[in-house]
Amino acid sequence: MAVLQVNQIKKGFGDNQVLKGVSFSLEQGQVLAIIGSSGGGKSTLLRCLNFLETPDEGEIWVSGKQLLSASEEEIRQNRLHFGLVFQNFNLFPQYTVLENITLAPTLLKQGSAAEIRQKARTLLAQVGLAEKADAYPYQLSGGQQQRVAIARALALNPQILCFDEPTSALDPELTGEVLRVIRGLKNDGNTMIVVTHEMEFARSVADVVMYMADGIIEEMGPPEQIFGDPRSEKTRAFIRGAQEKF
Repeated sequence: MAVLQVNQIKKGFGDNQVLKGVSFSLEQGQVLAIIGSSGGGKSTLLRCLNFLETPDEGEIWVSGKQLLSASEEEIRQNRLHFGLVFQNFNLFPQYTVLENITLAPTLLKQGSAAEIRQKARTLLAQVGLAEKADAYPYQLSGGQQQRVAIARALALNPQILCFDEPTSALDPELTGEVLRVIRGLKNDGNTMIVVTHEMEFARSVADVVMYMADGIIEEMGPPEQIFGDPRSEKTRAFIRGAQEKF
């Protein structure tokens, strides 16, 4: 059974129909890379999956459970199936690194204070920042802040980790350290959806690549097909343009 099944998700803002019927599934432990030009609907799709936006139509199933619901309490619970890492980190500047990671589990009472703090320290070590527990976000590089954001997302034990352009705000050196952490998460068997403009990363890490354009999935398949033998002319044009740029 697929861990995630998305059926005909549609989302519009006024007269702008951003998602025009998006359907796909994801198996446990798979990494899905979503690529495409700006305005294609990639980030809106992630926001719908995380219930930061409510789809106008469609279904979202996780482990056989239908998540879309009119109940605010159920929507809050459904968000816990997904962990979202934003492109601009979104850490709380007034809290230390450790406090940023422990805040949500503490509010949700996911263990004793000691258990939550120990788990946070374990996650910091996992992302290579064990020594930064007492630092504040302003004392960290962009890459370090993004790694803290990844640890924060992991702290809630999500079934699916989502990344929205996790390296777009970073220079190339810092991009590498974040991508190494994401590679490690794949090796640990995490199920992930990564919206990315890093074509080589998508090619080498993803199990499945989705190219979105104009609010639909233009093409979806294994990396070797999408990058080596795309079937859609739109996909071919996008891949050519990305290769020329880099």
